[in-house]
Amino acid sequence: MGKLEGRAAIVTGAGMGVGRGIAGALAREGADVLVAEIDETAGADTARWLRETWGVRARFVPTDVTRQSQVEAMVDTAVAEYGRLDILVNNAWRGQGYARLEKTSPENMSAGFEMAVLAAFWAMQRAYPALVAHGTGRVVNLASLNGVNAHMYSVSYNAAKEALRALTRTAAREWAPKQVCCNVICPGAQSAAYQRVAEANPQMAATMAAANPMGRIGDPLEDIGPVVAFLAGDDARYVTGNTLFVDGGAHINGVQWAPEVD
Repeated sequence: MGKLEGRAAIVTGAGMGVGRGIAGALAREGADVLVAEIDETAGADTARWLRETWGVRARFVPTDVTRQSQVEAMVDTAVAEYGRLDILVNNAWRGQGYARLEKTSPENMSAGFEMAVLAAFWAMQRAYPALVAHGTGRVVNLASLNGVNAHMYSVSYNAAKEALRALTRTAAREWAPKQVCCNVICPGAQSAAYQRVAEANPQMAATMAAANPMGRIGDPLEDIGPVVAFLAGDDARYVTGNTLFVDGGAHINGVQWAPEVD
């Protein structure tokens, strides 16, 4: 039996990249998983992969996390489908490109906060009753070294992800008496967004990989997912309010980040 047998999870943005890897790692430990994804083809494929590979109950629900009604429906569907909800992973992000701060529009800033902060806030609020029901509630929110290190040309992403860390820490403090653990990971992984940046800036991507203390960029399923599975289980029941850098040590000396922008 896996360490998450009998528990149910939601992973947003689970259709590809880091989200798909996290969903796979949770399913490998026995958790049933609701795949919340805006891309219907990718979402359905991930749910099918989880069912066929690990034999768990996996359902895809089309979800735009910038729509509060859809986020709340996502949570309600998971509870109705599985009879409980133990694990909430807020991972979804829609790339908005790169721009200098002085050229970043108010709309771009607002979109970043809707995607990273409000989406998680809505999901956490709706999920709270289910998370406290069995003493097994776990929230894992995905932030980024971009915010921690203030990488150039991604101010909306950086600011929103840092706000998400504050949201998570606040929830951790308020929900600790209910035994709901809330943590953040900052992954260094071959996400879909990373792949796009690497294709546009191959030299920078090569430099980043070479500069990583482990000499590589992490695999979503084998390097990132297991850390989320740990945080989601009983072994981490006394771990809350933390930020874990799951990046091969890249945060130690910083990351070479200088994409080409106009």
